[in-house]
Amino acid sequence: MIATDTLDHLFEEAKDQAAIPLWTMMDRMVTPYPHPRAVPHLWSYAKMRPLLFRAGELVTAAEAERRVFQLINPALAAPHTTDTIYAGLQLIKPGEVARAHRHIAFALRFIIEGDAAFTAVGGEKVTMDRGDLILTPSWNFHDHGHEGSTPMVWLDGLDLPFYHNVPVNFAQPYITEQYPSQPASGPSILKYPWADMQRTLDAEAGSFARADYHHREHGGSIGRIMGAAAERIDAGTAAPPRRETASSIYHVYSGSGTSTIGDTTFTWNQGDTFCIPAWAPYVHAATEQAYLFRMDDKPLLEAIGAYWDADPRG
Repeated sequence: MIATDTLDHLFEEAKDQAAIPLWTMMDRMVTPYPHPRAVPHLWSYAKMRPLLFRAGELVTAAEAERRVFQLINPALAAPHTTDTIYAGLQLIKPGEVARAHRHIAFALRFIIEGDAAFTAVGGEKVTMDRGDLILTPSWNFHDHGHEGSTPMVWLDGLDLPFYHNVPVNFAQPYITEQYPSQPASGPSILKYPWADMQRTLDAEAGSFARADYHHREHGGSIGRIMGAAAERIDAGTAAPPRRETASSIYHVYSGSGTSTIGDTTFTWNQGDTFCIPAWAPYVHAATEQAYLFRMDDKPLLEAIGAYWDADPRG
C-alpha cells in the first residue's frame, strides 16, 4: 500500500496491467473535426511514365507478378495513398501475363493508355480500352494479359489500407499462370466504358457535371468500401467547392487545370493523379475542358453513418 498515492504511481501500476487512462488523451482520441493523416499530393504522369517503362525493361511480369509503382502518400507508409485507399500505376507489355491470384481486397482498374490487353476475372475475359473502368470483386481469381502491340498502363485502386485496421485480408495464387476464362455472352458487369460515362456527363446542362458509376447488377455503388465517379469541368470554369468526410483519388482523363486542396494548389494535366484527404476543402478549375475520374471511400462511410458533405464556405 502506497502511503501517499499519486497519479504517477497510479499510471505506472495501470501500465503493468496494459491499461492507459483515457482522460489524458481524450482530445487526441475524439477530435472536434476529422483528422486524417494523409496530405494532398499529386503524381505527375509525365514523370511516372518513364519510371514505369524503365521498370518494363528491367523487371519481367513473371518476376514482379504485378509490375506496379505504388502511389504512396508522403505522410504515410505503403500501401496508403489516402488513409483508406490505395492507388498504383501498372504496366503490362505485349505478350505478357500477370499470373492469376485472388484476394479479399476489392480492386478497380482505370485504363490510362493502350488497348488489346485484358483482365480475366472469375472466368470472364474482359478486354480493356482507354478510359474503361474494370472491376475485380473480392476473392475472384484474376490475371492480366496483353494480346496487342503496344504497352498498356492503368491505374489500380484497392481498399487495402482499410484492412490494416480490419486485418482479414489475404491472398491465394492460382495453381497455373492463368485462370480459365472466356468473354461474357452478354453485357459485362465488370466493364464500364468511358464512352458511356462521357455521354452521361455531356448530357447534363451547365459548365460542371458529375455522375457516379452504378453497379449494373444491383444499381448501388461499385464496391462496398470504394465507390467511383466522373466529372466534367468546362474550360475557364470551376466546379462547386466541396468539403466531405470521404477521402478521394482523382485521375485526369483529359484536359488541364488546377485543384486547390486546403492551402495547397496543384496544376494538373492529362494522366496526372492526385489525392484529397478527408475533410480538406477543395475546388477544381479547368484551363481547358477537363474530364476527371474519381475513386473514394464514400460507400464505407455511408454504411457506418460517417459520411458528411459540408459547404466549405460555411
